[in-house]
Amino acid sequence: MKRAIDIDKLVRGLKRGDVDPFNELFDHYSSKLYHFAFGYLKSKEEAEELVQDVFTKVWEKRSQLNEEYQFQSYLFTIAFNQIKKHFRSKNLLETYLEHASQSLAYETTTQSEVGYRELKDIVNQLINRMPDKRRLVFLKSRMEGKNAQEIAVEMEISKKTAENHLHAALKFLKAELAKEHLLGLLFFYIHFF
Repeated sequence: MKRAIDIDKLVRGLKRGDVDPFNELFDHYSSKLYHFAFGYLKSKEEAEELVQDVFTKVWEKRSQLNEEYQFQSYLFTIAFNQIKKHFRSKNLLETYLEHASQSLAYETTTQSEVGYRELKDIVNQLINRMPDKRRLVFLKSRMEGKNAQEIAVEMEISKKTAENHLHAALKFLKAELAKEHLLGLLFFYIHFF
């Protein structure tokens, strides 16, 4: 039986530059990160390399860790950004989007499901803070899959106005989620809900 680990305590140790907490965090999260990365990259070697890159970045930026943020969210945000960088560098954005639609459930633990529900709740709260028309345009786009022209016709507004509302909604969500270091996870909401 695995012993329970105190992630916050390990993060504090990591922040001080202690190697043992770093190794424990690596042991605890490397498999989850590997499966997450493999779901997108479909390559054992690239997924393993990505895990190494993520933990290298964590070690390099250890003194900047904010103990108020969930370490797991921080790790997966770094991983997600590395995956995007990988696909950009190979000009495979189309493939990336296909894989993304098939890889939403990167973890099956209760903790990750709760974390994902919390993220979804945060995004929904942010959407509810948008002005009515902007919120409606955003939801028609993301929930109903309508393009700007279809939304414009349905709402009796110009296509440009619909596009402006979508742009403003995404900009707002991006800014708010960046404050919480959840920006990389915005992709999931935009493409799956």
